[in-house]
Amino acid sequence: MRRTHPEGHGPVRYGPPLPGDGLPVLPELVAVLAAAAGRSEAQPVGGSPALLEAACGYWTRRGLPCVPDRVAAGPGAPALLLALTAALAGDTGDVLVPRPCAAWWAPYARLLGRPVFHVPTPAESGGVPDPYALLETVRRVRTEGGDPRLLVLSVADDPTATVAPPELLHETVEAAAAEGLHLVSDETWRDTLHDPHATVLLSPAEMLPDRVTVVTDLAGALLPAGWPAAVARFPSTGAGEHLHARVLDILTALGARIAAPVAAAAGYALDEPTPATERREAVVRLHARVAAAAYGTVVAAGAFARPPQAGRHLYTDLGPLREALAAQGVGDAQELEDLLTTRLGMPAPGGHRFGDDLGALRVRLATGPLLGGTDEERTECLTSPAPLELPHVQRALTSLGSAFGDLRDDARRREPPR
Repeated sequence: MRRTHPEGHGPVRYGPPLPGDGLPVLPELVAVLAAAAGRSEAQPVGGSPALLEAACGYWTRRGLPCVPDRVAAGPGAPALLLALTAALAGDTGDVLVPRPCAAWWAPYARLLGRPVFHVPTPAESGGVPDPYALLETVRRVRTEGGDPRLLVLSVADDPTATVAPPELLHETVEAAAAEGLHLVSDETWRDTLHDPHATVLLSPAEMLPDRVTVVTDLAGALLPAGWPAAVARFPSTGAGEHLHARVLDILTALGARIAAPVAAAAGYALDEPTPATERREAVVRLHARVAAAAYGTVVAAGAFARPPQAGRHLYTDLGPLREALAAQGVGDAQELEDLLTTRLGMPAPGGHRFGDDLGALRVRLATGPLLGGTDEERTECLTSPAPLELPHVQRALTSLGSAFGDLRDDARRREPPR
């Protein structure tokens, strides 16, 4: 889609949605949703007791024990982050986020009129700011009269598809604690590790339990993206109790309730019965294979990318192909988004949508569109022992390789003779 007038050529308010898995909904989830479709009563704000108990069980199994009166549910993580930002930043507080970051984080602070400051991430991973850059940003903001209060981060990251190493996370959490910041840890993608036996994922809430609120959007690994539901886990302190109550106040004012059928499906998914866990593991394996193949394709064409470790996407830097792209009228991330979206026939949102520099030639590529064009093709991907050998997946990867290969060949033709 071409940009239109009032957004113009530059910062955008609203970014792309979470990368979907591209697969038909698990039949058992459909059955739970359908069974609850006849309920006419509204869910309570913040979630029903059954849903909150399910969320507590989910987190306890991941080493984050909690109780229902320190948990809240909402119709998607954006609603929870809006409420958390309003409660924590108030009328004067500033918000810090990594650069790049999930496309939906910054708009909610801006909606509340609160400044957002992007902090660089280290070369090896995204999602978690470099600790020294964080300290310098806090110092600069305060020098200029600001009041930094909230840091939003994600260990398993959108858009970079990386997992921050524990030692980096520890240093960043220590720096944030020293500056009195409250942390919101977006753990939407924690259950999508491509190699869970070789990748260590720690939650900031394990390191700084009194100052971290965890938010998980169930669209990451548990529910379809079109069934909005998310849960938040608050610190078990007096301050956490106050924050929980304030967030419920804001959700009430917004009327932010989960629809009863979706709440039933969310509770089922959070309980992690065998059909749900088997499907989740199969989906993660599938997307890990496709992401690795896509990564190899774009790197072979001369682009840069961090190896994807989680999620259903990868983040690609076409800076090395800048000269060839310039010859096609591409000089920034928006123009690159326009070009690749047309050439690939799939969304390729530019890095500027994730808070990255407009002039940097970066895009997020999702793996879902590479699984086929019909439910039958996508289901075949899920059940095949060799999904990369399926004809429709090969065609999709070939198309991706052709688009990037053409750019590489153009770049080589423009190199001066040696």
